[in-house]
Amino acid sequence: MWEPLPRLLLGLFTGFLFGFFLQKGRVSDRRVILGQFLLRDFTVMKIMMTAILVGGVGVYAMHAAGWVQLAVKPAHLVSIIAGGLIFGPAMVLLGYCPGTAVAAAGEGKPDAWWGLLGMTVGAAVYAEFDTACGRLRSMVDLGPATLPALTGIPAYVWFAGLVIFAVLFFRWIDSRTAA
Repeated sequence: MWEPLPRLLLGLFTGFLFGFFLQKGRVSDRRVILGQFLLRDFTVMKIMMTAILVGGVGVYAMHAAGWVQLAVKPAHLVSIIAGGLIFGPAMVLLGYCPGTAVAAAGEGKPDAWWGLLGMTVGAAVYAEFDTACGRLRSMVDLGPATLPALTGIPAYVWFAGLVIFAVLFFRWIDSRTAA
């Protein structure tokens, strides 16, 4: 049931680093997140795109080196849409996503505690009805789908394209905010 202690400590350490960088990136401030939704502050988008690219390249590089095995979860489209319809409005109303809410709570921001309470209640409700949701999940099940598998285009081509897109997009955003 429990993972080995070194693995738990590694998770605790990487979680601490993740929260530290969220705080240093100012995304544990709900005004920054709300600024993203109002298209006034693109800090969140820059951090998320950078994290996705660095994480994706790192995972695929470790997979290519034989250090890790990919464990892609099945793409249940109805579940993904239902989750997005719950997650999106809740993030706008609260001003935090799960990671930034934990970082903000660690800073002592009381409004983030409401988000943590909501996440805990939501997780408990989901766990209670997980079996009943099986039919919902199986309605549109694409299996363990990845863009390289679906398109036949290698992962490194996807990441190279995403890096080019991110660099151009970030430069465009910076030119707009400088004007």
